[in-house]
Amino acid sequence: MDNERITRASLSRLMEPQDAAGLALVKAAGATDALRIATGQLAAGPALEQEITALLADNGAGTSWAGMGAALKRWAPRIPDLAPERDLATMARLGGRLIVPSDDLWPAQLAELGLQEPMCLWWRGLEQPLPDVSRCVALVGSRDSTSYGASVTGDLAYSLAQRGFTVVSGGAYGIDAHAHRAALAGGTGAVPTIAVMAGGVDRFYPSGNEDLLRAVCNQGAVLAEVPPGSAPTRYRFLQRNRLIAALSAVTVVVEARWRSGALNTAHHAETLCRAVGAVPGSVHSANSAGCHRLLRDGGAVCVTDAGEIAELASPSGEAVPEARTGRAAEHDGLTLEDLILLDALPLRSATSVDKLCSVAGLSQESVRAGLGRLGLLGLALSERGGWKRAKGSA
Repeated sequence: MDNERITRASLSRLMEPQDAAGLALVKAAGATDALRIATGQLAAGPALEQEITALLADNGAGTSWAGMGAALKRWAPRIPDLAPERDLATMARLGGRLIVPSDDLWPAQLAELGLQEPMCLWWRGLEQPLPDVSRCVALVGSRDSTSYGASVTGDLAYSLAQRGFTVVSGGAYGIDAHAHRAALAGGTGAVPTIAVMAGGVDRFYPSGNEDLLRAVCNQGAVLAEVPPGSAPTRYRFLQRNRLIAALSAVTVVVEARWRSGALNTAHHAETLCRAVGAVPGSVHSANSAGCHRLLRDGGAVCVTDAGEIAELASPSGEAVPEARTGRAAEHDGLTLEDLILLDALPLRSATSVDKLCSVAGLSQESVRAGLGRLGLLGLALSERGGWKRAKGSA
C-alpha cells in the first residue's frame, strides 16, 4: 500500500486534475505501471493504447486524445520535479495524509465520477471517516456576496450543521466563507464542514481566510487532489468544483452572478444526477441572476430553508431533473491545453517557452502552438523573446 501511495503521489504531481489520458492510463495499466509508462521507464504497447482509446471514447473524451506520444511529451517537463516522499513528509508534518481509492477512508461517493474520479486526495485535518454522501450538502456562491447572501448562507449552514449535516464548500471569500464559519458554529457531527481546495493544502488560500481554514482543518477536513505547493489556477478551480458536487447529496447555490463559478459546480451536480437547489433573491440583484437562471432553466429546485434542503438530501429527493448543458463560460473556445497554458503565463514579466513547459506540464510543440493561438486571440503577448499574459485576460 505504501508503494501505491507513493506512486499516486507522483502521478498527482505529474498530471493535472482530470487529465483524461492519465486517468485512463491508470485505469488500464494500474498506478504502478502507469507511472513507469508516463516517466518513460516502460513502453506502452498498441494493445494498451487501444484500451485507453476505448476508455476515453466511452467517457466522451475521445476527441481530445492524440495518442500516447503526445501525452508523454506533455508529462515530460514535470518528471524532474517528482519527489513523492518529500510531499508525503510535508503532509505528515502538517498532521495530514494522502488517501487513495483503496483506503477505507476514501469517500465512496467519488466513484460516481467514473473516469473523472481523482487519483488521490491530500487531506489536512483529523483522521476520521468522512460522512456518507447522504449527510453532505454543498453550499456555494459568489465571492462578492451581499449582506443578504451572507445572512441566508449563515442561516442555512448553521441549521444544516445543527441537523448533523456536513457543509461542503470551496474555502473562498464570500458565500464559501460564510458557509464554513456558520457550519463550525452550529456543528453537532464529527465533521461539521469540508473545504475542497484548488491548490495545495500546505498553504491556506486565500490568505485572508487563513484563520477560518485553520479552524476547518482542526474541526473538519481540508481536501485537495493536487499535491503540496500547487498553485490554485483557474483550471484547478473548475476541476475542484466537480469534487464539491460529487461529495454532496445536494448542491445549493445561495447567490451567484450570471456567469459565476458556482454554476459550474451546480452543472457538475446535475451531471451526477444529484439534487441542485437555488436560493431566490431580488430581481434587481446581479448577485442572484445565476440562481434565477438555474430556477428558470429547470436545473434547480427553489430552496428557502434548511428543512427543504434536508428533504432534497433524503432518499425521496433523489429524483432530480435531467442534466442540462450550461452556456459557455469565460474564455470559451479555448482547448483544455490552451486554458492550462493561459493559467501558466505570468501577468507581469515575460517567461520562456522552456519554463512554460515545466509550469503547464506541456510539450514544447504544444506550448509553441498554444502561444500562437493565445496571441491571435489577444490573450498572450510576446515580449523580448518571452511570453506573458495580456492585460485584461486574467
